[in-house]
Parts: sequence; structure tokens; C-alpha cells
Amino acid sequence: MVARRCLHHRPARWQYRVAGCGSEAAVRRHRYLRPSLSLPQIYLYRAPVDFRKQANSLAVLVEQELGHNPFTGALYAFTNRQRNKIKCLMWEDNGFVLYYKALAEEKFKWPKASDELMLLTGEQINWLLDGYDIALLKGHKTLHYEAVN
Repeated sequence: MVARRCLHHRPARWQYRVAGCGSEAAVRRHRYLRPSLSLPQIYLYRAPVDFRKQANSLAVLVEQELGHNPFTGALYAFTNRQRNKIKCLMWEDNGFVLYYKALAEEKFKWPKASDELMLLTGEQINWLLDGYDIALLKGHKTLHYEAVN
């Protein structure tokens, strides 16, 4: 018998959760496709975007308006004017990945548009997708010690 490796434990930029694998709470809530917590660069574009734009048009926006290279593997998150939809764009090996979520009733708690771009962690983008106000959520800081005494 060949041992099967769980998809959740593979090193990927997106986490694919399968029933019986990973966090029980995540499986119960049916959140199967989410950005990985270990993504090195996640950018939140604060201004609303025309949601008729698809992957290539959003990549042009990243390149021309932000001056970033869209092929680096960084994730870029966008919202519409009503704040009820989100698109995440990322280049993965040989093509763009475009994650799209449309809320049925509520709105995303999008940070105010003081700066054009905001750097996020993997945890923060997942909080945003869950409906939390990331401006209010701050975890404990990570401490790094070199000696006990």
C-alpha cells in the first residue's frame, strides 16, 4: 500500500483543506481554499477596483499603478466599491491564481484608504476573509531570546 500524503501538509502558497485533515474548526466551517499563513508578501490595495477586471487587468494595475512586478509570487488583495467582494491575485509557477469571494449579505471590513497599499501577514488576510476588522486585531508579538539569563 502506498502512503498518501495529506494535501494540507504540502508546502504551498494556498492551503487545500480536506475533510479529516487540519484544523477541525476549519473543516467544520468548510473553508477549503485559503491563502497560506506562510506567504512572504501580501499586499492589500485599499482603493476600490472595477470588478470586471480579471487576472491580466489586475496584473497590469499591480505593474503600472503600484510599480511592482506581478510575477514575484506576492499576493495582492482587491475589493469592489460596495466592499462585498474580494479578489486575490498571485503568480504561481506558470500562471496567475485569482481567488474570488462574494459575500451574500455582509461587507468586508476594509481598512481606510490613507495609503494606496498595506502590507499584511497570512493571518491578517485570513482574518479579513473571515469578516474581522484587521485594523482592530493584533496578536501578541513574537519574542526572540538568545539566552535564558
